[in-house]
Amino acid sequence: MEADHYTYRVTWSAEDKEHLGMCAEFPSLSWLDATQEGAFAGIRQLVSECINDMRANDEEIPEPLADRAYSGRFVVRIPPEMHRTLSMEAAEEGISLNRLVNARLSGRNSD
Repeated sequence: MEADHYTYRVTWSAEDKEHLGMCAEFPSLSWLDATQEGAFAGIRQLVSECINDMRANDEEIPEPLADRAYSGRFVVRIPPEMHRTLSMEAAEEGISLNRLVNARLSGRNSD
């Protein structure tokens, strides 16, 4: 598993007054630095060291989000009233509930 396949983010931490590097697959790890570049390099190095340590201890290494296969299907539980409301909206627009929800999630109009 290579550290460069993981999902990284660098953001400003107002609390720390430094740039904060994070990795989605390793949420407990972070790296603070004065520069964005340093925060990115730091978190990548930390993830690499963590992977090496996990490998040495025969621990399961998280699969990178980018390497996972996605079916395009997931189940969401919502209150029955919301289900009814969305179903009625879909019917009024003459589209399926799936199409309506997909459009809402993507921020597009359903037509």
